[in-house]
Amino acid sequence: MSKSSFQDRIIRAAKLDSNLYEEVEADKGALWQAMAVVVFSSIAAGIGIGLKTGSFSGIITGSIASLISWYVWAYLTYFIGTKFLPEPQTQADLGELLRTIGFSSSPGLLRVFYFIPGVGVLVYLISSLWMLVAMIIAVRQALDYNSTLRAVGVCVIGYIIQIFVLVLIFSIFGGALPDAPA
Repeated sequence: MSKSSFQDRIIRAAKLDSNLYEEVEADKGALWQAMAVVVFSSIAAGIGIGLKTGSFSGIITGSIASLISWYVWAYLTYFIGTKFLPEPQTQADLGELLRTIGFSSSPGLLRVFYFIPGVGVLVYLISSLWMLVAMIIAVRQALDYNSTLRAVGVCVIGYIIQIFVLVLIFSIFGGALPDAPA
């Protein structure tokens, strides 16, 4: 198996390539790449929020909140997927799951465009939903699920909980939450 470049992996992850998720699940050396994708995606969200709100603190708060919410979502996904909703063949360690779901954050790089009037909210919403779909594929592959529906359940439960965490973080530390589309 040839190792893909970092940029190629990001693109393949965004294209929802299930083979990429199998590749990074097996590649223990890909953890630093997966974490970099998460950090870059979080910074992109922070920049988009900060530019929209016109505040440097929005960039910092948005980046940190995005990173924390991803971590919460990742941990919840591991816990829910391996303890509450495993299939008989489910066998994964935290590293395998972190590598796959780290790359599922690739579409989040588009959140940097949140500040653009008229389309920014739509870009943010689409990239967030795209990340959710990528995470479902990543979870299905990492946890060896036969059922995509089970992966959907694991991800949606974790997603809802992490949204509450994100709202809590913003309410405690201030900053602007991304606008909800009407």
